[in-house]
Amino acid sequence: MSNHDTKSGFSHEKIETSNFLMIVLILVTVAFGGLVEIVPLFFQKSTTEPIAGLQPYTSLQLAGRDIYTREGCYNCHSQMIRPFRAETLRYGHYSVAGESVYDHPFQWGSKRTGPDLARVGGKYSDEWQRIHLINPRDLVPESIMPAYPWLEKDLVDAEVMPAHMKALRTVGVPYTDADIAGATEAVKGKTELEALIAYLQVLGIHLK
Repeated sequence: MSNHDTKSGFSHEKIETSNFLMIVLILVTVAFGGLVEIVPLFFQKSTTEPIAGLQPYTSLQLAGRDIYTREGCYNCHSQMIRPFRAETLRYGHYSVAGESVYDHPFQWGSKRTGPDLARVGGKYSDEWQRIHLINPRDLVPESIMPAYPWLEKDLVDAEVMPAHMKALRTVGVPYTDADIAGATEAVKGKTELEALIAYLQVLGIHLK
């Protein structure tokens, strides 16, 4: 009689030799771990409540944020200062979750072809930002950032702003009926450059 009778039930060998079983168990493990890590964050005040003084983006700032994402600015600029001395000395106070509760989606990340923009608000004048966006090399000769001259000519699509703000209100951004009703008028005739500058100038100003 063989001394190597096959045992029933789960075993390492059975799991490791079955692609299907291995995939299922990995997915279950990752899903459970993800739930344990993520779900508690929805109930912590530090991640769900805005920091003192934080307000939802105005219609013009929100339009600027849309342009920021449309033009792919996040591909080169993160908005997340890590809690390390080298980063806080260069960029300012480290980022906290309460700053981004009204951002959908948030702009945190690790990509830095260009500098982090989490605290760029108020660092430069509107005129500096205007010149820099139209042609970065007029101010920073060694810059590899693309130029965005069309932003000075193209107007913000004012008609879409109320619907956008209504959508954001459904996910928790506290826009009022008055905010939404006045959104179109607030951006009418504004250029995309003005909107983008308005967005950049509000980044990180509530936490110093």
